[in-house]
Amino acid sequence: MAEGEKTEKATPKKRRDERKKGHVMMSKDAVAVASLVGGVLTLRITFASSAERIGRFMAFCITMAKDPSAGLPPREVFLQGVLLLARVAGPLLAVTILLTLIATMAQTRMLVSFELVKPKFDKINPFNGFKNLFSLKSIVEVLKNTIKIVILLYIIYTSLRDIMEVVERYLYADISGACSHLFNAIFLMLMKVVLAFLVIAAADFLYQWWDFERQMRMTKQEIKEEYKQTEGDPQVKGRIKQLQRQMSQSRMMQQVPGADVVVRNPTHVAVALRYHPGEDAAPIVLAKGLDYLALKIVEVAEQHNIVTIENVPLARTLYAEAELDKAIPPDLYEAVADVMVYLYKIDRMKAPSEMRLEQPE
Repeated sequence: MAEGEKTEKATPKKRRDERKKGHVMMSKDAVAVASLVGGVLTLRITFASSAERIGRFMAFCITMAKDPSAGLPPREVFLQGVLLLARVAGPLLAVTILLTLIATMAQTRMLVSFELVKPKFDKINPFNGFKNLFSLKSIVEVLKNTIKIVILLYIIYTSLRDIMEVVERYLYADISGACSHLFNAIFLMLMKVVLAFLVIAAADFLYQWWDFERQMRMTKQEIKEEYKQTEGDPQVKGRIKQLQRQMSQSRMMQQVPGADVVVRNPTHVAVALRYHPGEDAAPIVLAKGLDYLALKIVEVAEQHNIVTIENVPLARTLYAEAELDKAIPPDLYEAVADVMVYLYKIDRMKAPSEMRLEQPE
């Protein structure tokens, strides 16, 4: 598999960045079908009242044509016509616009972005236009539009054929009955169109989702670069942590000369403790380390004549449970107290000998 091949799913950051640019998944056919369904249903519901209003207005206009002096001024007639148009077409227009907005916002999740309307010179590049002309998306759009045209023509043809078979019967029916039958036939034709376009819109929605996910895929290198930008270069972070450990160890080693005792496991563990009865409520851990660091703690302690005591269980427990620059846990008080008592006895034994050495001859 090629290194530059986009095989990985888009990361959350990539999706957020593309969303800010206005690049989201959206099926235009789904929007068109939503407005079409709303328009057809609105037309079905409001047709009777709209036809009645139009009939009254037409009758009024015919009366005006016979006797202009008996009616309203031309300006008033024009205003009545505009008002009729608003009442008839207003609900249809309002429902269509509302469903278009709902279908769009539902797919884009209320996204409002002006990135797509900004002028981009690559859009007017003839080479890019020629390349897009033979892209997979263009081919799918051509096939989809061709299928829609064929289905639409077929539905119109079959519907008109059925109407023409009974149109001669309109001569023997009243006008209202003939119009009602014709309207029902037209509405049935529109419903067939709606159902066919619903299937096409569902297929287009699935295709748009697949194509969007395909375009959003990333290469392994892109994911690595994004991780470096968000989390930092792992090598740099590792180097920083190493320097931090070295600085912490350096500060810790500087505190060893202030310890009262070093509890050690002969070569693997060492913990330096300090206890000043007037200052410390409990023994404080000044330094602790394993292996090489443990040997360095013991070496510094010996250079400063600090007592070292070998106690394997206590050394391991102190290293595991006690925190640096903090008092030891309460459950270790008794064990450490025994060590401090031992140190106190050693100091008592040293004191007389030191006094004898200081007496004059």
